[in-house]
Amino acid sequence: MKLINPISHISFFTLVLLIVTSCTSKASPESIDPPDSVSQVEASTAAQIGKYVVEIFEDSKGILWFGTMSKGVARYDGQSLTYLTPLDGLSNTAVVSIVEDKEGNIWFGTQAGLSKYDGKEITRFTVKNSQEHNRISKLFIDSKGTFWVGTWGGVYQFDGKSFSKFELPVPTVSLPWYLNTMEWITEIKEDSHGNIWFARDGYGACRYDGTSFTHFTKQEGLPSNNVTEIQEDLQGNMWFASRVAEKDAPVTDQRVGEGGLSKFDGESVVQFTAEKALSKNDIYSLYVDRAGNLWVGANGLGVYRYDGETFQLYEGTDRMDLTTRMGIQSILEDRQGKMWFGLSGGLFRLEEEEVINVSQDGPWE
Repeated sequence: MKLINPISHISFFTLVLLIVTSCTSKASPESIDPPDSVSQVEASTAAQIGKYVVEIFEDSKGILWFGTMSKGVARYDGQSLTYLTPLDGLSNTAVVSIVEDKEGNIWFGTQAGLSKYDGKEITRFTVKNSQEHNRISKLFIDSKGTFWVGTWGGVYQFDGKSFSKFELPVPTVSLPWYLNTMEWITEIKEDSHGNIWFARDGYGACRYDGTSFTHFTKQEGLPSNNVTEIQEDLQGNMWFASRVAEKDAPVTDQRVGEGGLSKFDGESVVQFTAEKALSKNDIYSLYVDRAGNLWVGANGLGVYRYDGETFQLYEGTDRMDLTTRMGIQSILEDRQGKMWFGLSGGLFRLEEEEVINVSQDGPWE
């Protein structure tokens, strides 16, 4: 099903209350953002881009898009900051994934369906009349033009009009009795060989070569079967981020387990236990910049940059009052070489050796 709404470029919006992610997770609906009043023409003074900035995307025109959990999506064109919200036709205020197609349309994955923005109007698409299947977690368009849609109910392929379920095989794993998010698709990536990788919250990662699937779980050396992110570096190594599944345990003293950063070099999986917070910890964001550095969001601590030999830590932010738990949700290097970070607490940017807050008022330069 699709619905079309024209965009009104001079209007004021009142955002609705939304159950959003916790301070340390892209997923768990535990915290509530209060409603904010945001102008499409000019954002209000001294406010954050969003309490949770979970996606950062730069389009082919150099426009930066910031997906938030309760304010819709923010757009910065180098001059002004504007927002798109459900009053413009957006499917939901929670925008968790953004991609651009070859025609220049911007697609938004929200927690209540898919939205397409052609620069003038928004078209809404419903994946399926089911909360889990319509709760989008990841969008990806591969080199062949296949549009993949990851949801909390599995993976779909989208042809521009309708959605077709793409079944993933289930690996043999041991699951905690309280875990029920195995169908949550946390990542979809294509490697340099054209393989498509999928990450799931409980079923690890799997590689699809167009014919068959290869599983990567704790049995193959991952610290956790709850994989949150996948990246390929310039040397062809595959990097995995994962979270500690035991943190979902109903008993507090049982919320300790394995999670963190690992690397597959084509033969074996290596974990990183020497560096602080890269093991036995939740990691939700990985990013490889143009120089080949791997950026790792170590929850509760800060951001690491790995140059292939050493890890450099950028600990904390200049607004620890906003980022007390250091929940790092998204990372991007823009075309000017600036590093952006979406956190539970707002939007941040690396300035020399410090991670600084960027509010609606900036600083943008």
